Amino acid sequence: MPNKPARRALADSALALIAAVAAITMFLPPMVYSTVESVPRTVALGLVIALALPLHWVLLGIGAHRMGRTVFGAIAAAVLLFPIGGAAALILLFWLLHEEPQALPAASR
Repeated sequence: MPNKPARRALADSALALIAAVAAITMFLPPMVYSTVESVPRTVALGLVIALALPLHWVLLGIGAHRMGRTVFGAIAAAVLLFPIGGAAALILLFWLLHEEPQALPAASR
């Protein structure tokens, strides 16, 4: 399995993105009334967003760094174009992770 530490960081980043997006959707119109009626639920979802979103960005940067890619581009896309940019950066890095072994010459493997 090529670059297992990078794969693990990217998978964890994807899970953090899913948790953040799920918590954010609880504040959208169909569910906002039931969410804000309960103060503990509102606080818990706020904490999930506050922890999962930066965790997604940090793990995305760690995954890019472990792959030898620039961290700035991946994190900039994830932050500026949230949530689509984060998902796009994850997809691109996963794709590059799977393409790397074939792109290297046989002597450098």
